[in-house]
Amino acid sequence: MNKACAEFIGTFTLVLFGCGSAVIAGDVVGVLGISFAFGLALIAMAYGIGPVSGCHINPAVSLGVLIAGRMSVSDFVSYVIAQCLGGIAGAGVLYLIVSGKLAGHDLATAGLGQNGWGAGYLGEYGLMSAFVFEVVATFLFLIAILGSTQNGAPAMLAGLAIGLTLVVIHIVGIQVTGVSVNPARSLGPAVFAGGQALSQLWLFFVAPCIGAAVAGLVFRSRLLAAEA
Repeated sequence: MNKACAEFIGTFTLVLFGCGSAVIAGDVVGVLGISFAFGLALIAMAYGIGPVSGCHINPAVSLGVLIAGRMSVSDFVSYVIAQCLGGIAGAGVLYLIVSGKLAGHDLATAGLGQNGWGAGYLGEYGLMSAFVFEVVATFLFLIAILGSTQNGAPAMLAGLAIGLTLVVIHIVGIQVTGVSVNPARSLGPAVFAGGQALSQLWLFFVAPCIGAAVAGLVFRSRLLAAEA
């Protein structure tokens, strides 16, 4: 239960502060600010809960770790449940906060940091662009995670490396999909935003899981193993 609790808190934090930076402060901090909010939240949790659960806070990460042979199926199931619940809870608290704005917060127009693609969404990229970005970005994200946490890597620097990788991914991809690379991060805001966010949610489960699975296979095959 301590691992599941850690994953819940970590995912809660990522969604609240990451999506919160976009919803509450996006006009002030811009793409760079939002990107660093996601990355810094991940770095904080990596050192805060990493010793307990490894700080996956992302079902795609847990899938990659499972396929790489670094966790059990039972842990995988409990992690994913905790991550999804944490993502929903984080989005719920964010919704409560923005709902208290005196001028009001219209979910239909202002949103809740949900992911998406197509006409009317940020850079208005199409389905193919969104799918390719999420697969490739998640694959590279998992390469950074699995590589920096393997035997022989400088373990104390892993959280920093992983968090900064997430920053770079957001800088490039916010205009494409808002950046998911994390089904739980996408699920939370979509539950409250509804509509298009829910109808497009499938991509933010399928594409990240494909990218993560391929990365997991790369490390399971020891193609990128650090040790002899």
